[in-house]
Amino acid sequence: MRMKEIVYQEEYVENARGVQLFTCRWLPCSSSPRALVFICHGYGMECSGFMRECGTRLARAGFGVFGIDYEGHGRSMGARCYIKKFDNIINDCDDFFKSVCAQDEYRGKSRFLYGESMGGAVALLLHKKDLAFWTGAVLVAPMCKISEKVKPHPVVVNLLTKVEEIIPKWKIVPTKDVIDSAFKDPIKREQLRSNKLIYQDKPRLKTALEMLRVSMRLEDTLHEVTLPFFVLHGEADVVTDPEVSKALYEQASSRDKTIRLYPGMWHGLTSGEPDDNIDIVFSDIIAWLDRRCNMDTDADSFPANPVLPSSNSGFIERFATSLPGAAVMNGKRRQRNGSYLCGLKGRRLSQHSAM
Repeated sequence: MRMKEIVYQEEYVENARGVQLFTCRWLPCSSSPRALVFICHGYGMECSGFMRECGTRLARAGFGVFGIDYEGHGRSMGARCYIKKFDNIINDCDDFFKSVCAQDEYRGKSRFLYGESMGGAVALLLHKKDLAFWTGAVLVAPMCKISEKVKPHPVVVNLLTKVEEIIPKWKIVPTKDVIDSAFKDPIKREQLRSNKLIYQDKPRLKTALEMLRVSMRLEDTLHEVTLPFFVLHGEADVVTDPEVSKALYEQASSRDKTIRLYPGMWHGLTSGEPDDNIDIVFSDIIAWLDRRCNMDTDADSFPANPVLPSSNSGFIERFATSLPGAAVMNGKRRQRNGSYLCGLKGRRLSQHSAM
C-alpha cells in the first residue's frame, strides 16, 4: 500500500447514549476529495483493520472515505457484538456521517454509502431514513432479505422472543466458523483469524433476533429503495445467498441500478479473494463511483442500458443497469444445496459469527 499518497486519521466520538465510538478516515494527500464514501462494515467486523484495504484503495482513487465501528464492534465501547436495537446502529451512523457532510470542506460533495454484508442492510436503512440525502450506494453481498430456503417458523421466533429480554446477551445461537467458507485465499484467511478486533464467538440471542427482524423489514420494503445503487455478489458465496442481491435488483424502484455477479468468487469479494480478483472488484466499484461523482444523479442523465468498463469481462456473467422491470442479462440460475437465514447459509436459527 502506498500510504504516503493518503492521510489516515482516527477519532472517538460519543453517541446519544454516551458510548464512545471509534471512527477513522482515509483522505487523498494532495487534493480535496472528489466525493465522500461512508463505510458500513459487516457483523462482527471493524474498520481500521478489516476495511483498511477498501479505505486506502478508494482514497487513492480520490475519494474521502469515512468509517465507524458500531457499538460493541471493533474498537468501539459496549458489550462485544451485542445489538440491543438495530436502530441504534442506524442512528449512530446517521449522526456521524451527517456530521462529516456538514463540515465546510465537504459541503456540496457527492455522498455515497458503502455496505458489506450486514453493512448492506445498514446502508439501505440509512437511505430509508432520509430518502433524498445520499447520492448512491455500493452494496457488497448485502443482507437485505431472508432466503425462502430457511424462513424460520413463526412459532420458533415467538418462543425466542419471549426469552430475549431475560437472556439477551447469551451466546446461545448455533454457529460455525464463517472464515473458512467466506474467504477463499488461505493467507488472507489466517490474517483475519489473527485480527483480535473481529468477533469470532457465537452470536448473542438478541443480536440474532434483531438481524432477523431487520432482514424481514427490508424484505417487505425492497420496492421502496429509490437511490442509485451497485450491488455485487460472488456466485460461489455460501455465506449470503446471491438470490438476495437479485431480489434487491429486481424489486427496487431505483431507476439507476446495477448488479454484477462474479462466477467462482466467494463472500469476501474485497478481502478474501486472490489479489487479481480483488483488483477486478475494486476496479468495477471505482468505475461506478467515478461516473456518478458530482453529476446530476437523475436516471434521465444516464442511457437506458449503459455499459461500464469491465476490467475482465470473463469474470462477469451478468450485468445490467436499467429502468425498472428490465431483466438481468444472460446466464442460467444454478441450483444450490444448503439453506440460508437472513441471507446466511445455515439451518433455521443458526447464524455465522462474522459477516
